[in-house]
Amino acid sequence: MLMNTVPTPNNILELGMRFWGSKTLLSAVELGLFTELATAPADVAALSQRLGLHARSARDFLDALVALKMLERDDGIYRNTPATDLFLDRAKPSYVGGILEMANARLYRFWGSLTEALKTGEPQNECKGSGQDLFGPLYSDPDRLKGFLAAMSAISAGAAQAIAAKFPWANYKNCVDVGCAQGIVPVTLAQSHVHLSACGFDLPEVKPVFEEFVIERGLSDRVTFQAGDFFRDPLPKADVVIMGHILHDWDLSQKRALIASAYQALPDGGAFVVYDSIIDNARRENAFGLLMSLNMLIETAGGFDYTGADCQQWLHEAGFSETRVEPLVGSTSMVVGHK
Repeated sequence: MLMNTVPTPNNILELGMRFWGSKTLLSAVELGLFTELATAPADVAALSQRLGLHARSARDFLDALVALKMLERDDGIYRNTPATDLFLDRAKPSYVGGILEMANARLYRFWGSLTEALKTGEPQNECKGSGQDLFGPLYSDPDRLKGFLAAMSAISAGAAQAIAAKFPWANYKNCVDVGCAQGIVPVTLAQSHVHLSACGFDLPEVKPVFEEFVIERGLSDRVTFQAGDFFRDPLPKADVVIMGHILHDWDLSQKRALIASAYQALPDGGAFVVYDSIIDNARRENAFGLLMSLNMLIETAGGFDYTGADCQQWLHEAGFSETRVEPLVGSTSMVVGHK
């Protein structure tokens, strides 16, 4: 016999207060806690001294991270979990904390104005009330730009590896990553497929950061940079055009313009790969994708995330004959269109 389930407020309260755990993790990344523990496990006294933690807060802070499954503790000695050791140690190439650093420095406070954004439809970031978009001031500040590009690498690293594994690269000789940022996608593809040459396309300010990243990985012979503005300049010709975390920054007319530019850059038989936190068609399951769309409300004048069916429709309207949606990693999927 089934018993009637009595509603409780537990899930509501947990969701409403989840920012507590989020800010605890973001502060740990900011402090370099996981990088410190990657050198050697330590007790509360040692960590307090190294990180400058006050005696009142240190134990609760560290034990909260244990309860959140971000740290392990045995006999009073704290150490990273396998995941935090791999992904939150700044000394490792697998570090993904760049996006969390940006979230801590920027997005956390801007999301405090979500209610205003919902009522006005206006961005709530540094450009609030200025009439500028996010990218102008960001690209004019070399230090902020470098941090932003590193954050884009962090959020795209898993997708890049999945695209390298799932897309049939043996059928193609070259590709261009539009809005390439630091270059994690072309670098990952070139590392995985030795026959492939790759180009990164972005604004001129990105070039020194991109080239440094490529040189460090010994791929300058196959991974190059071309400067341009994807709303003003034609895209470089390539067998495969990639746009990752690009379409969601723009309104519908701009999305369609970018898709049309990709179509023009491709030869017959070429392919267009779009990846984002693609929302499920029923708009019920991919909470991260829907929240990312709200983040575009905070960050941009007209950007929004979209379903796989939405993107397939736009690709067909642009002339792509065959399209498919394929999951990559976590909340991220790719939409592939063939010319």
